[in-house]
Amino acid sequence: MASNKIDLKKEDKALISPSSKAFSVIEVPAQLFLMVDGRGDPNGEVFGQAVEGLFSVAYGVKFLSKKEPGIDFVVMPLEGLWWAEDMSDFDPQEGDREQWLWRAMIRQPGHVTTGMVAEAAAKAKTKGKGGDGVEAIRLEWFAEGLAVQIMHIGPFSEEGPTIQRLHQEFLPENGLVENGHHHEIYLSDMRRTAPEKLRTVLRQPVRVVRGGRGD
Repeated sequence: MASNKIDLKKEDKALISPSSKAFSVIEVPAQLFLMVDGRGDPNGEVFGQAVEGLFSVAYGVKFLSKKEPGIDFVVMPLEGLWWAEDMSDFDPQEGDREQWLWRAMIRQPGHVTTGMVAEAAAKAKTKGKGGDGVEAIRLEWFAEGLAVQIMHIGPFSEEGPTIQRLHQEFLPENGLVENGHHHEIYLSDMRRTAPEKLRTVLRQPVRVVRGGRGD
């Protein structure tokens, strides 16, 4: 019999429910994720297959967890780290999306094991979910630390001004600099949500420089 269902969205609400009106500075603890890396346009086939494979494995792990050790949990939303070898390519409007690098991720409860992931991935491959890349899905801890975030409501194409304000205004004004890849958490079901209602957490890991907050 499965125990009470774990819902990390409720347990860590401060991490995934920031204000949409102002930037907030938070400390993100180490978290366990299913991860897969790739390159290319987020609207392309490779990324789409990666996401399909991730969710197939995530639900497979959930099923295995309910069976043994008898722990049920809510499957968390998709997250993504985004960057480029030449960051000029990362401009949302004018950059070359085929050069974008990404890490697609789904957070897992701490009791999930590599064995559970391997079994779920093997089943996903048998069902043809996620293409050949499903074999590259791994379980890994990710420690982000100090970060700045805000909730973006609206289409992905309209994130640019907020990201620009974060990097060009908020960070320098508060003595902070980037310390990791641009991070997004996709809280809405993109298949069923109108673009103007999409809710996406925009997060940037940072570190304090001299003269900044906490100096």
